[in-house]
Amino acid sequence: MNRINSRDGLPNIIYIMADDLGYGDLGCYGATKIRTPHIDGIATKGVRLTDAHSTSAVCTPSRYSVLTGRYCWRTPLKRWVLWGFEPPLIEPERLTVAGMLQQKGYATAAVGKWHLGLEWQTLNGRPPEPDGSNVDYAARIGGGPIERGFDACFCITGSLDMAPYCFIRNDHVVGLPTLEKRPYYPQQRKGLMAPDWDDEQVDVAFAREAVSFIDRHVAATPERPFFLYLTPSAPHRPCLPPPFMQGASQAGRRGDMVAMFDWVVGQVEAALRRNGIVDDTLLIITSDNGARARDFDGVDYGHKSNGNLRGQKADIWDGGHREPFVARWPGRIPAGSVCDELASLVDLFATCAEIVGYEPPPHVAQDSYSLLPALRGVPQCTPIREALVHHSGDGLFSIRQGPWKLIKGLGSGGFSEPAHVEPEPGGPLGQLHHLDEDLAEAHNLWSERPDVVARLSALLRRYCRQGYSRPGAAA
Repeated sequence: MNRINSRDGLPNIIYIMADDLGYGDLGCYGATKIRTPHIDGIATKGVRLTDAHSTSAVCTPSRYSVLTGRYCWRTPLKRWVLWGFEPPLIEPERLTVAGMLQQKGYATAAVGKWHLGLEWQTLNGRPPEPDGSNVDYAARIGGGPIERGFDACFCITGSLDMAPYCFIRNDHVVGLPTLEKRPYYPQQRKGLMAPDWDDEQVDVAFAREAVSFIDRHVAATPERPFFLYLTPSAPHRPCLPPPFMQGASQAGRRGDMVAMFDWVVGQVEAALRRNGIVDDTLLIITSDNGARARDFDGVDYGHKSNGNLRGQKADIWDGGHREPFVARWPGRIPAGSVCDELASLVDLFATCAEIVGYEPPPHVAQDSYSLLPALRGVPQCTPIREALVHHSGDGLFSIRQGPWKLIKGLGSGGFSEPAHVEPEPGGPLGQLHHLDEDLAEAHNLWSERPDVVARLSALLRRYCRQGYSRPGAAA
């Protein structure tokens, strides 16, 4: 594998991943009720993917795959997500993309939502209570980003609806959470917050920290490349935009939070320009899973958060996991290009590995394929991936190969009703769709194409049984 050099060495790599941003939320993907000028501008200078997917339709398993290059359903987490006080999901011995880049000389930083578990110490030696009431917040926190490949982090433990409501810098909280969370918003969970906590300012703080990291790094070690993993909380519920973003969209509070995410991207882009490193930076913008179909008030405001796809966050249908994906790397990625290659967020590891010349051993990044040729517009004789496995919130599997998508059950497997459907006698046991002809997944071809059902079912069983899907990998 040859190392891909930028003009003066290895490129900086910035990965900005929203929380619950849908395929139809950005202007460059067809949104009309929400303005996203920063991301749209980046798309005109880079590439926009049309068939990129998270590995899961909910966030914890998706984030595990992003950082490890491995499907999360291979871990003990088979459905849904971790809560605020659960232990780390990424195994201590597992190499992350950040750890791999560290080995190649990168400075690495994680800023934003972590949601992959932490080792909280408790006052009574017992496991943390669900509300964190027995947690020793003054003690060191283990199992976080700095023990999974990052030199520094500034994060929150989970979503903005999960306690504790405080920031974490490296391995300690910033301001002890000593107050009961007030006010509570719909679906926020009870717990403690730091005295100066403000839901509306969380992403402002993340943007400030990301910009500060870039500024400090360029000032101190301009010759050293960096990897910034930036994961804002927007537009995940409870959707509380800061005052300067309120009314920024025509799609309610959630729409304003999509605009807020675009603002965060704009802050990072401005820092790159100010430091003169735009041309030396690979910038990727995407989302961890699909979007909710409606705002908290049950209204969609005429905005299709997942475009014309079927389903929403948590669902096995494409609305649950087909993601916006924009990448820019001047001089390497053709400006204004569109890529229809089947891709996944799990492919970040292998893509970065090809850039820096790292050969993943068999037990590393077992499900990751390099997207670098597709991003750079290199014609492909065959698809980059043999197939891609999807996973719904409650653990329903599907597998995609070419235009065919097989779902191993009936129903959404997530938030859309019905989540589960019992097969009728003699009826289909699952769903089969030809996405080139039926992107809306409206016509079930299970009974009409038993040959495709058998072929894709066998491939999914093989991927699950052998513990890997990347050629040359091993369990």
